[in-house]
Amino acid sequence: MLKEAIIAAFGGHVRFDGSQRPASVSACVVPRDRFGEAAKVMKKAYALLAAEWASDETSLGRGYGVFACYRWGSEYLIVKTEVPSGDPWFPSLCRSFVPAFRFERQIMSLMGIAAAGNPDVRPWIKFEDWPAEAWPLRKSFDAAQRMPRVTGEYIWTRAEGEGVYEIPVGPVHAGIIEPGHFRFQAVGEDVINLEERLGYVHKGIEKKFESLVWQDGAKLAGRVSGDTTVAHSLAYCMAMESMTGCQVPERAHWLRALFLERERIANHLGDIGAICNDAAFAFMLYQLSRLKEMLLRTNLRLFGHRFMMDRVVPGGVTVDIEPAGKREILAEMDMLAADFEKLVTIYDENPSLEDRVRDTGILKPARARELCAVGIVARASGLNLDCRIFNPFPPYDRHEWMELDVPVLISGDVHARAWVRIQEVRESIRIVRKMIEEMPDTGTHVPAGQPAPDSSGFSAVEGWRGEIIYWLQSGPAGEINRCMVRDPSSINWLGLELAVLGNIVPDFPLCNKSFNQSYSGHDL
Repeated sequence: MLKEAIIAAFGGHVRFDGSQRPASVSACVVPRDRFGEAAKVMKKAYALLAAEWASDETSLGRGYGVFACYRWGSEYLIVKTEVPSGDPWFPSLCRSFVPAFRFERQIMSLMGIAAAGNPDVRPWIKFEDWPAEAWPLRKSFDAAQRMPRVTGEYIWTRAEGEGVYEIPVGPVHAGIIEPGHFRFQAVGEDVINLEERLGYVHKGIEKKFESLVWQDGAKLAGRVSGDTTVAHSLAYCMAMESMTGCQVPERAHWLRALFLERERIANHLGDIGAICNDAAFAFMLYQLSRLKEMLLRTNLRLFGHRFMMDRVVPGGVTVDIEPAGKREILAEMDMLAADFEKLVTIYDENPSLEDRVRDTGILKPARARELCAVGIVARASGLNLDCRIFNPFPPYDRHEWMELDVPVLISGDVHARAWVRIQEVRESIRIVRKMIEEMPDTGTHVPAGQPAPDSSGFSAVEGWRGEIIYWLQSGPAGEINRCMVRDPSSINWLGLELAVLGNIVPDFPLCNKSFNQSYSGHDL
């Protein structure tokens, strides 16, 4: 539908790129002055903006490429415009899509390409004490050289009026969470504005990919966000495999899915407990942490790592599961299901907890769609989005056998985000049992090959937070020219700023925990 819409609107002024893989993902190039028009066409076609990024293509004999990825249902369409290196600007998409505001600030900060029409030119990820002409994602930038510090100040959005006061939270927080700065304006206890300032754990990950060989890229992907190591490494591998035409063995696919679901269960258990803890119900935190620890120890025994890091590699996986391991997982799922259901009953029948989580931190469905929300946040706010259904790999593509039931609620509050997690734990336990019982007997790894020069690959994987997108581009010698990573947090952090409005200040930790976005996955 999206491809037909762009053809109908642009006719002969659009050309399609045959080097983009997989073939199911269409990619086209439009004139620079009509890049914003393409966004309007996609908006009318009911598409969501999944990602927006830029690539330095000077080593390929071109200037810069600016890309926007749109999605609707199972269809992804990448729209590119070419930008001369001597005239680095492109039309902003922010009039059509809200996430473009921050995507474009990041493009301006790290690539030095201006988004004409974007009213917010403050740096994003790149801090104000960096030199103005330092653009880390350009090929001319030397990452080995230490940058001088310059004087700069970040200009915060402020609310004024009688009784308005400001509360800065962070960037260093109590506990062990990563740093991020949240600045509130409030009247009494009511929050009237919240602005986030992220980037404190920017590590230059996207730049680092360019210095690695393809095989090592999977290891770095697994460290983008440590609690999502399986999903990130899987997304990288699938994008690379699409470029090389690698046919991963069926059993390897199933093992990848098993790892993905175990990662989902463990993190959801931790989150449900943490939400309850922020509502002063510590009992649930302790009990769910016990169940999470049980899963992690099983991972260590069976797969050699608590978080299954470096177990997904290009071409397949590095570990297999023996019959005794299958029996252990099935027994574990039985015990987990029994204990979990008892805890869900306690959660559901506690009036004090219900008073805190219901009608708190509401993100309405219409607002979630405007933000192009993904994952847990989207499904708690009425959006039926899950790559396991709309962009599946084996065994998820066996829809009639899998019968995957994705929970979708419409209340959009803290309870909805917690309950989506509860339902997903139940569903993941069910499908883990199915996968264990019917796992095919084939190999676990094949050589992945090397991408051809000047080609690109795309993947979308449903991590436990939501849709993770990787876009890879090879250089003139077949090396990594660009690796774009879009963690769900790059989209969903926006939702927290809106969900907290109208709530009282003490409810912010509860709202924040119900979103539980990744700082590291965002601050690339």
